[in-house]
Amino acid sequence: MYKERILKLRDSMKAKDIDAVLLVGDPNRNYLSGFTGNESYSVITENKAFFITDSRFTEQAKQQVKNYEILEHSKNLPDFLGELVKDNNIKRLGFEEDILSFSDYSLYKSKVQCEFVPIEKIIETIRTIKDESELKLIKKAAQIADEAFGHLLKFIKSGMTEREIGLELEFKMKKLGAQELSFPSIIASGVRSSLPHGQATDKVVNEGEFLTLDFGCVYKGYCSDMTRTIVIGKPSEKMVEIYNTVLEAQKLALRTFKPNIPATSVDKIARDYIEDKGYGEYFGHSLGHGVGREIHEAPTVGYGNKQLLQSGMVVTDEPGIYIPGFGGVRIEDLLVITENGSEVLSNSPKHLICID
Repeated sequence: MYKERILKLRDSMKAKDIDAVLLVGDPNRNYLSGFTGNESYSVITENKAFFITDSRFTEQAKQQVKNYEILEHSKNLPDFLGELVKDNNIKRLGFEEDILSFSDYSLYKSKVQCEFVPIEKIIETIRTIKDESELKLIKKAAQIADEAFGHLLKFIKSGMTEREIGLELEFKMKKLGAQELSFPSIIASGVRSSLPHGQATDKVVNEGEFLTLDFGCVYKGYCSDMTRTIVIGKPSEKMVEIYNTVLEAQKLALRTFKPNIPATSVDKIARDYIEDKGYGEYFGHSLGHGVGREIHEAPTVGYGNKQLLQSGMVVTDEPGIYIPGFGGVRIEDLLVITENGSEVLSNSPKHLICID
């Protein structure tokens, strides 16, 4: 598996005329090596792979990382890297231009005698298509989120705070096997539900309010992401109208996901429906995004992104309506593009749920 990923990287390196790639970011390095730790590095050349770490992670690297030469550095990394580049006759070294800080880049440039070349997300591009091993882990992460949501429906009561609900959600997902949260859970009720990224506060959840729950977990390095909006008590007619508008837009988009469709076209399906219902100004974000080792990956399923969807991509479908001073609704599924359409990975109910 990791050999195949490295071979794909080497093909891209050859196309860019790069002798080697330096990886410092956790997602790309771990994707190509199987390592689960951090603060380590790898250098991949045309015919060699070096995994560079210090004494804190050497034993772990030897256990987890195969097909690499494990190197332990005990001195300044730029000096160590400079020697490695010289010994392997590396003239053009690719680097992650959006991950390596300017200060580190400047330091490496002063210590390493070679040309530094931005790799322009070639590994992230490879990562957009998930293999079966990755899909298995993402599906498990989605299953954990589904089970946690089912638990919350029995737990939530009027009078609780958003923070209490968020803590219970995190505890349940970790008890089910999650390593950590994919991102700080969005738990927003009442007028706060109009905040697309409203994290939990000490606000009390009251009768007659929307409660938006946007959350996910990491399972063995891979993320899940889903959103459900429920109502505490009885909803007003306007609340029902807004909810049904978002739900229908979400379903329309869901039926559109398939290979060779531009991402922007799927976004347009949901956006046009919400605009036709008179709520276009209240849907300000993209319809979705890729999910994998990171919670936000390529491709963006949004206006202007003409990238064609491909089988194996894992993306979200999450339209929303957010009205300041009133509240908001978002409904989000995680799905994988298949050869003939898509498979929804989020199996929690989407009808309007009202908690007594």
